[in-house]
Amino acid sequence: MKPINGFYGEFGGAFIPEMLYPNVRELEKEYQYIIDSEDFQKEFRSLLRDYVGRPTPLYFSKNLSEKYQTNIYLKREDLNHTGAHKINNTIGQILLAKRVGKKRIIAETGAGQHGVATATACALVGMECSVFMGAVDIDRQAPNVQRMKLLGAKVIPATSGSQTLKDATNEAIREWINNPLDTHYIIGSVVGPHPYPDMVAQFQSIISEEIKNQLFDQTGKEAPDHVIACVGGGSNAIGAFYHFIDNDITQLIAVEAAGHGVQTGKTAATIALGKKGIIHGSQTFLMQTEDGQIVEPHSISAGLDYPGIGPIHAYLSESKKAKIVSISDQEAIEAGIFLSRTEGIIPALESAHALAYLEKENFGKEEIVVVNLSGRGDKDMVTYEKYI
Repeated sequence: MKPINGFYGEFGGAFIPEMLYPNVRELEKEYQYIIDSEDFQKEFRSLLRDYVGRPTPLYFSKNLSEKYQTNIYLKREDLNHTGAHKINNTIGQILLAKRVGKKRIIAETGAGQHGVATATACALVGMECSVFMGAVDIDRQAPNVQRMKLLGAKVIPATSGSQTLKDATNEAIREWINNPLDTHYIIGSVVGPHPYPDMVAQFQSIISEEIKNQLFDQTGKEAPDHVIACVGGGSNAIGAFYHFIDNDITQLIAVEAAGHGVQTGKTAATIALGKKGIIHGSQTFLMQTEDGQIVEPHSISAGLDYPGIGPIHAYLSESKKAKIVSISDQEAIEAGIFLSRTEGIIPALESAHALAYLEKENFGKEEIVVVNLSGRGDKDMVTYEKYI
């Protein structure tokens, strides 16, 4: 699904400070030509195969299938190098940054997985790396902070606002404004000004490309009946949805973080509560007050703790191409513990939100349900420990 003049319906665009216009315009002019070039694709695909470890398995879960009386497959993005889907995008963007002559990389991170993936890619190609992370997230995602530092990245705390993902993104954008010429900002999700949402979606689309091929090999069908993925900014979800958006077979289910409950004031259910507005350079849905002030989100999972949503997902919701649902902190914890104890797979708390939705719908016995397991739960052990 491609944007038209940078927009998905009425969502998207590039609402940016004048200082960033040359950077964003340069990307907009160059990115598609570079991505489509034979030498880029050869290097990108080679690194995904030999360095990242793709393709990741599409695993048929007998235990979940028996419990829910349907056919459940887990797309094992947790088995990627660095432990999540984020590495697909950072490898793509680091190769792009090299081709447009950038010397320094900055990034934001919430759960830390994008920060680790960015630090990993920078170490691989020998580029300087600075990662902005909310002070709250630095505390609750300490293992990933340690990994970033070991990989040579500078981790810079964001101490404004709620000190989480939104604030880390704000600080990264400020840094980019101050260093527009030599610095490339690797945005970790399908958010930000055009062309970032489209660029990240293309790099993550390898997930649904593999699902199609693997499902055909295992079942003779290319399209599942349902694809379920958690959504904060939305990168793992768009990766899992990308090649199924325009078919008439697959129901796309995006799972937001309800936090303590959608109506409690402690939530990150952006589409459920959000109004149209502009955040971090694009028009989308975001949680805001009547006078347009951003409402601070809450989720037990740092990677879903964001007050907005990628413009692609805003469009998918508005056009009814995707079903948007919400899962609470407690439901996610229970789903994560259940998968750990029945399949021996410890999911990231983000992924546990997608798994928890299996309790909410009665699937047909012959249907095929794919849950995108976007990351592994090592980083969340301190949180899990409180409940076990």
